[in-house]
Amino acid sequence: MKILEFMNKFSDEQTCKDYYRDLRMKEGVVCKKCGGKKQYWLASKYQFQCAACGFRTTLRSGTVMENSRLPFRFYFLVMLLMTTTKKGISACELQRQLGHKRYMTIWAIMHRIRTTMGKRDDMYKLSDMIELDEGYFEKPVSEGVKKRLKRGRGSQRQTNVAVMAESIPLEDLKTRKISNHCRFFKMKVLKTQDSGAIEEVVGESLDSKTIVFSDKSTSYLDIEKYIEAHITEKSSRETTTETLRWVHIAISNAKRNFLGVYHKIKGNYLQNYLNEFVYKLNRRYLQSVFERLLIASVFPFWQTNE
Repeated sequence: MKILEFMNKFSDEQTCKDYYRDLRMKEGVVCKKCGGKKQYWLASKYQFQCAACGFRTTLRSGTVMENSRLPFRFYFLVMLLMTTTKKGISACELQRQLGHKRYMTIWAIMHRIRTTMGKRDDMYKLSDMIELDEGYFEKPVSEGVKKRLKRGRGSQRQTNVAVMAESIPLEDLKTRKISNHCRFFKMKVLKTQDSGAIEEVVGESLDSKTIVFSDKSTSYLDIEKYIEAHITEKSSRETTTETLRWVHIAISNAKRNFLGVYHKIKGNYLQNYLNEFVYKLNRRYLQSVFERLLIASVFPFWQTNE
């Protein structure tokens, strides 16, 4: 959605509230007390009421806006600016654009939304043929320490991230040339640097009937028990540019994005930034990522990982 379209559709606070109410009614509201799914709207109280036990649910309760006093339109604007820019927007720039006094308020809202993005993508598993590799994202450390730390696998100055991409081979009927069509991605920060961490990610992120292509890293030796087949190739320039092409394109684009917009990212919050990058990447062909994010925001996914 473009900014002018947003201004016409959500011209004031009441319009945003009504839209969010209709969205919640469409997606379904679950009673926190009894778990009942049949709710009706109390216009006089501007709340939902459970048909089974009578428990009332506010419009913000159970959403990304829970426990916040900021206007609905403010949240709508934050989500709009986060999704309409391909390269993302920093909290400092967003604070400037919205004219808000407190930086940490904007920063916290953005991380809530990023966590929501990640939880939404966690609902789906990648399938068919998958490219798998690890990316190394540099941690912000002081210059004196930085010079003494090594690079690559096992480095203390970098965070390991498992990157997976659905890569489907396609053949041109005229030229007989084989190319890979890329669909969806996942990027997960590895908790540890041993093989158990990558196995956990593969089990949670990939369908059991997938075929995985990777290099011959020792970390991937035991992932076969979670998937249909595992095909490995020795690391080389050809492997990087052909077999694992989309994975490395995604890694390089993410690094360029983070360096240009955020400059330095603490390891504790790297997963949230990856969530935003992958969420928008997976929906790159949709006309309105903003409206999809509004739908995701009505579910309390963010509460489990804040």
